[in-house]
Amino acid sequence: MAARATLHCLTGCAIGEILGVVIGTALGWGNMQTMALAIVLAFFFGYTLTLRSIRKAGVDFRTALRVALAADTLSIAVMELIDNGVIALWPGAMDATLSDALFWGALALSLAVAFVATTPVNKWMIGRGKGHAVVHQYHH
Repeated sequence: MAARATLHCLTGCAIGEILGVVIGTALGWGNMQTMALAIVLAFFFGYTLTLRSIRKAGVDFRTALRVALAADTLSIAVMELIDNGVIALWPGAMDATLSDALFWGALALSLAVAFVATTPVNKWMIGRGKGHAVVHQYHH
C-alpha cells in the first residue's frame, strides 16, 4: 500500500514538475522561479489526483479536500524536497534545457530517488492510520 501511495504521489509530482519546467522555460523565467512554479504545480496535481478519487467515491468537496490535504502533504513535501534537492545538486542540471538529455536524465533519477525516500514515509503514516490509510477507506 505504501508503494502504491508513493506512486500516486509521484505521478502528481511528475506532472507538476514537468509542466512547471515547460511553462517556466517557455516564459523565460530563471531557475528559482521555474522551480517554485514546478513545486506549486506538483502539490496541486498531487492533491488533485487524490481529491478526484475521493470525490468519485461520493464524498463532498470540503471533506474530500481535508482528506487530500491530510493524506498527501507530508508525502508530497518529502518527494519535492528530495526531487528538487537532487536536481539542484546535480552539476549542470539546473541549467539544462528541455532538449538536453541531462534534463530528462536528472529528472528521471531525481524522481526515482524521491520515490525510494518517500515510500518509508508513506509506510510510516499508513502504519499509524494516517496518510493514504485514510484515503483507502474511500476506495471501492
